[in-house]
Amino acid sequence: MQAVVLGWRIYELMRDPLYLGFIGLAEAVPAIGLALYAGYLVDRMRPLHVYRRVTYVSLVSGLIVLGEHLFASHLPVIPQAGMLYFAAFLTGTARSFSQPAVFAALPKLVTREQLMRATAMSSSTSQVARIAGPAVGGLSFGFLGAVFSSSVVCILLVAAGLAMLFIRRDVPPPERRYQHTSIKEELLSGGKFVLRHPILFPALSLDMVSVMFGGVTGLLPIFAQDILHVGPKGLGALRAAPAVGAALMSLYLARRDQLRTGHWLLWAVAGFGLCILVFGISTNFYLSLAALAVSGVFDSVSMVIRSGAVQLLSPDHMRGKISAVNSIFIGSSNEIGELESGIAAKLLGTVPAVIFGGVICLCTVATVALRAPILRRMDLAKLNSSET
Repeated sequence: MQAVVLGWRIYELMRDPLYLGFIGLAEAVPAIGLALYAGYLVDRMRPLHVYRRVTYVSLVSGLIVLGEHLFASHLPVIPQAGMLYFAAFLTGTARSFSQPAVFAALPKLVTREQLMRATAMSSSTSQVARIAGPAVGGLSFGFLGAVFSSSVVCILLVAAGLAMLFIRRDVPPPERRYQHTSIKEELLSGGKFVLRHPILFPALSLDMVSVMFGGVTGLLPIFAQDILHVGPKGLGALRAAPAVGAALMSLYLARRDQLRTGHWLLWAVAGFGLCILVFGISTNFYLSLAALAVSGVFDSVSMVIRSGAVQLLSPDHMRGKISAVNSIFIGSSNEIGELESGIAAKLLGTVPAVIFGGVICLCTVATVALRAPILRRMDLAKLNSSET
């Protein structure tokens, strides 16, 4: 919900796609910059305790956005934009800790046999939030205004913080297997593990490059207002469409175990790239909506396979640090991708920028398929954390 309101407000204030890209940059700086420290911290603390603090920082971010709306008539444009960017910065800070905390907790709550389905179910709950958030955010913002929408965001974040207090089963920090010679070496150990791994590095690189160039989230306010002419309500639907497709596919994958191999990962990313091309050339709202929904289907397949590989190949005492590296790849693709979208739209135009991103996505799939044959042959049922 906050992402929809924040993106619309920035474009409303600045009327420049480059400033939409700066939202991604404001989130990416802390999300990427703090990721290694977040993984280091999670591997020394109880991950659910870390996640409780994530909800508190997110609440502060929501209160800042609410404050911007309440005092908009008394503030010049630049201070308003500064408040919104600072809220995005806090969101990135919370995100840097959220994924390592959840990643470290999940394998301790389910058995190995349940891990793939648990990953899919975890994805489903996230996707349901991504469906409801943009839809409710766009509709409430369009019909009831920014103050009401931001108030709901704050209320939900308070509810999330309270819900964390009711989780009775705690997850202890992992046992320390060995001591590194320095904190620096320990901070970098997760990165070294991923960069040297023949499966994890190409899989995460595939996701990072394809979503960085193929993602269109940062440009959706422009499509909603200037190309498809559907306003904030249509923006909410466009933001929700990929999550609808992803949630439906995640629910399917939670009940099925067939999609476990590397070639499915490659086909899924290729399908995502084709959907982005269709979205880029479409001037029909419903076709654009369908293209984004199907892109979410393919993205869900790739996410579940990739997350399963990371979970199964991560040693227990390094889960937080490896997840932090994974979050750097994801943060690079999402937040830096929004910046890339804003710059490309500024230089090439909005539609050519989206088409360019779809082509880059397809080229990335072809390159990884040729240069990483072990990823093509990967079977999740046969992976284990000692495999290199």
